[in-house]
Amino acid sequence: MQHSTKPFTPTGKITVVTDTASLTPPSDSVWKKELSNAVTSVAELLEKLDLSHRLDTTNLRPDFPCLATENYINKMQVGDFNDPLLQQVLPLDAEVHSPKQQKGIFDPVGDVNAIASQGLLHKYHGRALLITTGACAIHCRYCFRQHYPYQQASISNKTLADTLHYLNKHHEIEEIILSGGDPLVLDNEKLSHLINNLESIEHLRTLRIHTRLPVVLPSRINDGLLTLLKSSRFQIVMVIHANHANELHELEKNKLGRLQQAGVLLLNQSVLLKGINDTTDRLVNLSKRLFACHTLPYYLHLLDPVKGAMHFEVTKQKALLLKHEIEEKLPGYLVPRLVQEIAGNQSKTAIFRI
Repeated sequence: MQHSTKPFTPTGKITVVTDTASLTPPSDSVWKKELSNAVTSVAELLEKLDLSHRLDTTNLRPDFPCLATENYINKMQVGDFNDPLLQQVLPLDAEVHSPKQQKGIFDPVGDVNAIASQGLLHKYHGRALLITTGACAIHCRYCFRQHYPYQQASISNKTLADTLHYLNKHHEIEEIILSGGDPLVLDNEKLSHLINNLESIEHLRTLRIHTRLPVVLPSRINDGLLTLLKSSRFQIVMVIHANHANELHELEKNKLGRLQQAGVLLLNQSVLLKGINDTTDRLVNLSKRLFACHTLPYYLHLLDPVKGAMHFEVTKQKALLLKHEIEEKLPGYLVPRLVQEIAGNQSKTAIFRI
C-alpha cells in the first residue's frame, strides 16, 4: 500500500486523551540512569575490552555514532575483536570505505513512501506502524533505519490527532505496531499516554511492540511497564530482536519470563549477519536459547540493503542452505521463517529458493 509523504489532513475532530495520571506507572529512574551511562565513544568501548590497538579499523560515523549499554558490553568477550556482540555495535571503517556499500540505499524497505500521516506507516493490509521515536539504547550497525528522517517523520503530540483520525477512518487496521528507534525508550508515562489514545480506536485489537531493550537494557522491564501492559485491553505481542545466543543471559531470561507472566506473547526476529550468526550451530543455539527464555523464533531476515551495512550481507544461497540445515536439527516451532522485506510488496517475502 503506497502513500504520499504529504501529511494526512483530518476532516473530523479527534480528541487526544491527555489525562493519563491514573495509568502512570512508577518511576523509570533506574533504567534511565543506565541508559544515560551508555558508552558513546569507540575508544572507550575498545578500551573496556582490551582492544585499544584495533582503533585504526574503526570509523566514527558522526551521522550514526557508537552507542552501547553497559549490560550489552558486559556480555562481550574481553580481548576478542571478532566477538559477535561487539561486531554488531562497533562502527568499522568498512561502513564507509568498503566497495560493498555501493549496493546499499538509504531507504531499503520503502518506509518514506508508506507514510500515511507523520510518524504513521501503512504498508500492509490490516496493520499500521508508528515511528514512536528516533532514540534507541544501542546503535546496531546493520540498522535499516539509520538514514530515516526521524525529525520530520516521527509521531509527536502535535501530530497524534492526525494519526488517530487516520486510524479511526481505516477500519481494516486491527493491529498497531510500535517501532522506532525503540518504543521502549519512551518512559512509562509517555507510553501510557500513547497506548491510552490508541485504545480509543475501537477496531484496534492488537498492539505489537518491536524492541531491542529486553536484550540490551533489561532493567527497562520494570513493574510499571508490566502493570501498563497487563492492564491494556489490547492483545500484546512483543517482538524482541536477538541475533546471537550470547545476548541472552539469566537476567534477560528472568525479565522475559515476567513479560510472559503478564500475558505478553513473546517472539523474536533476527537478521542474518555475516560473521555474527551465519553458521548452523549459532542459529540452532539461538533458537534453543530463545525457547529457554520464553520466546519463539519468528523471523530470520535477510539483510535489508541499507548503505553502511552491506559488509554484513549473507547471500540468499547460503541463507537457504542454513535454513535447510537448521530444519534438520530443530522442531518446526523453533525454526524461524526466512524472509526478505522488499519495498512496495504487500507483505514480507518468504524465501524458499534462489
